[in-house]
Parts: sequence; structure tokens; C-alpha cells
Amino acid sequence: MKQNESSLTSLVSAFGRAYHSKCDTPKIFDDYIAKDLISQEEFSAISNNMIEGIQFFNSEIGQRFKDNREEILKWVTQVQLSPTPLARAAFCENVLFNEVNLGLKQYLILGAGLDTFAFRHPELENSLEIFEIDYPATQQVKKKRLDNAQFNIPKNLHFVSMDFTAAFSHQELIKQGFANKKTFFSLLGVSYYLTKEENERLLNDLFALVPSGSSIVFDYADEKLFEEKGLSNRVANMVKMAAAGGEPMKSSFTYNEIERILEKSGLLIYEHLSPASINDRYFQNRTDYLTAFETIHYIHAVKK
Repeated sequence: MKQNESSLTSLVSAFGRAYHSKCDTPKIFDDYIAKDLISQEEFSAISNNMIEGIQFFNSEIGQRFKDNREEILKWVTQVQLSPTPLARAAFCENVLFNEVNLGLKQYLILGAGLDTFAFRHPELENSLEIFEIDYPATQQVKKKRLDNAQFNIPKNLHFVSMDFTAAFSHQELIKQGFANKKTFFSLLGVSYYLTKEENERLLNDLFALVPSGSSIVFDYADEKLFEEKGLSNRVANMVKMAAAGGEPMKSSFTYNEIERILEKSGLLIYEHLSPASINDRYFQNRTDYLTAFETIHYIHAVKK
């Protein structure tokens, strides 16, 4: 993605979270604020695009529900768009709150997009400093959306504009009050869009800043990313849509590769969730279309 362009994937991810909060039961992750950052016109436009694109996603579903646009939207959103953003956010915030209960004071969100954590948890305003890092254009769009929705920026939320895929600036973070103390990082929906070398360099840069006990949650695609079709071709469709949106997916990893990269940065894997274990934890006993995405794994790693 270019620095002067806002992220399309962050908008689509927010749409998926907003749809889930509004329409799905039971909730995997209830981002009840996401809807406020998307205008009614945008929500309708994205909905219509997904419905009109059903032939790309699944022509059989398009034919079966040709007279039921809402069911088509539900199918596209629940099968293609929502599973990973919902489950990885639920996993990440569960880990984060465990850390907060242990006294964590500093949280850094990389590729924050339209993240709403600081606004959903005002009770943390005096106890947890939150740093959002993203492209300048994406952050400007977010600030405008927050202003339009009449949200005040909490005093503990700090925006740091940076292309961290090219060069990580410790100085910019420190200017905003980032300190050398135990930190929790989230890197959600980002690793796929970086090369293996960029992922490794980023982890090195992040954990050079912080002491032992600091940790990170991130999602990654396994070695089957570019060959696995997935349910209704959704994995292949994800790769195609990312490329068409100007944010092509660049990397996938074996578990051993991830383990080696983390080890080089002084990190140990504390928890790893495979697609099967993600499905068991977050998607059991549902009666809708939501299931864990193939090829996508979650990691919680801690600095030794």
C-alpha cells in the first residue's frame, strides 16, 4: 500500500465487524463501535458490492438465493469477510486483558486501521497507554471518521504515523511517550502483506525496544496459502481480492519458519492456534455460515 492511500482492507474488515455486531448471534467479538466509523452510504455500497459480486464468490449460492439479497449478504460476509477479523480480535483481546490484569501499562497496535479498542474500553484511560501505528493516510481518514462520529480522542490514545514496513522509527514512538517497559503488541492482518524479510526485521525492531516479558499476538498464513482453495474457494478469493485492492499478499510460513524467526528476536511461542483449534474455540455449535478460515493461524509469543 502507498503512503498517500488509505487502506481498503481496513474498511472491509470494519464492515465485517460492524455486520457481525448488528446481525449475528451469538457474538464471537462484539465491536459495537465499528458501525459508527462507516457511513450509511458506505455500509450500503459495500453491502451492494458484495451482493452483486456473488457470482465471483459462489454462483450456486447466487442462484439459490437470487430473490433474497439479505441472505446473499449474510453468506458472503460470514463465509468470506468476517471469520478471521472476528476470531483474531477475540483471541488478541483475551490475551491483552490477561496482561492488563498482570499490570501491563503499554499497548502498541501495528496496522491499527479502524481499530476501536480505546473507545470500547474507556475504563483503561488512566491505566493503559495505547499507541496506534499506521500509514499517514489511513490515520487521517480514521481521525476524520472519529470526528464525524463525534468521538473524542481519549487521552491515553496516541497516533503514530509511520510506514513500519519500510523503516521502523523508535524516535517517533518515543516522542509520543512510548517507554522502555513491558509492552503488548498486536499485529493483526498485517503479516501476509509483508515479505518474510520485512516480517523478520519488524519483529527485531519491535522487541529491541522492550524488556523481557513483553509479548505479541499476530496472525499468519501457512505454507498452503497460495495453493489451498478453501471452503467455496474463499482462500483463493481472499488472495485475488487483496491483489485487486492493491494490497497483494506476499508471504506464508511453515510453523518451523515462524518459530525460527521468533527465536532470532528472542521470542518463544506461548500459544499457537491452528485453523482447527480456532474453529474449536470460536466457531463451535453455530447454526450460521461462520467457520474458521483455512490456512490462517494465530500466535502469542513472549520475549525471554
